[in-house]
Amino acid sequence: MAVAPTAAQHAASMQTYFQEGEQRAQQIGNRGPVKLASDGKLHPDIREAFLEHGFYIFEGLVNEDEIALLRTEIERLIDRAPVGKNASLDAKGRPAYGQKFAQPIYSFVKPLSDPWGGTELLSGRHPVKMTQPAPDASAPDEVVQLIGGMCQTTDPGLRLYGHPMLLTIAEAINGDDFVPFNDATFVKLPGLGGSVAWHQDGVTHWDSPDWDPGIHGFNFQVQLYPATSANCLWVVPGSHKEGRVDIKGLIAENDGSELLPTAIPLTCNAGDVTIANRQILHCSFANTSPNIRVAMTFGFHRRRSVVGAKGALTQKKSDVYDEKRVFERSRVIAVAIDARAQHYPDEPRYIYQPFVGLEDEFRWSPETYERVIKDYNLQDLAI
Repeated sequence: MAVAPTAAQHAASMQTYFQEGEQRAQQIGNRGPVKLASDGKLHPDIREAFLEHGFYIFEGLVNEDEIALLRTEIERLIDRAPVGKNASLDAKGRPAYGQKFAQPIYSFVKPLSDPWGGTELLSGRHPVKMTQPAPDASAPDEVVQLIGGMCQTTDPGLRLYGHPMLLTIAEAINGDDFVPFNDATFVKLPGLGGSVAWHQDGVTHWDSPDWDPGIHGFNFQVQLYPATSANCLWVVPGSHKEGRVDIKGLIAENDGSELLPTAIPLTCNAGDVTIANRQILHCSFANTSPNIRVAMTFGFHRRRSVVGAKGALTQKKSDVYDEKRVFERSRVIAVAIDARAQHYPDEPRYIYQPFVGLEDEFRWSPETYERVIKDYNLQDLAI
């Protein structure tokens, strides 16, 4: 059995690959400020670029003040996290945050590990395990990798979910009756953050007679800190159009290496937002760099991809996404829009077509928090 590299050895060994990936990314581009057409919709050039490559980077979409509020909240959530998966206290001996929710909001990994690669977890969509560097002796046993429930754990997170420009982009990709998927904040702690093995997100519709490259929706990632080649999302451009990729075969053809030669890093500044088709082949490497990455990740679907589908991934297979389930999960968008409008009254308010005429039922208030927002993630629409 091969000896795991140290964190320092891993960091050093990746530098050439990172540089080559950055050069490939520069050749493609596919990034820039959000641009609208004269009708106020997403500019068709950006939409076409996303459909062609399977990703786009919207530079500076979320302003510095909002990013600062989001950072403060995520720092609080990390500080108040349990010390491990089954713990009830945080690192300072206080009752850990999140125990009032029906579903745990924190997910943990061993430092620099790959928890999903080569397992049957999440429908077995991560078939090959990534390199797992050996952490420093001072590393904790477990570290936070994911924080769920951005709309119920932080007010700024709920308001971000109602961001008019993000929802305008979602409409352009999935139609004005788009519906939610789920959300999770990825935390890549410096020198500790685990990897996410190469995979494609979708699991439900690969064999559908109506299959096309957009059938499994997309994810946004809002970057709270600069994302570097060492800690960011890597994608294989155009792979969303190839159907189900033989990941094992692809890595075998690459002499068993996870360093795929056509992949590129989605490097970002704080406030940039990536959008990635859920069928694009993507991964992230163990974070042996000295830089933190925090990406608030949330996705949206076409309504027709979801209504009538059955539970997948984190949802029970016995679940059926009927109109009632879809409506109840979509209420979060309506509340988020109002929460944002109350906080940013001078900002244009997004009009979410499925809830036109229902605005008064979904005003942001303590009552709607309890009725709609708390434990909303039990009704996520995973496909």
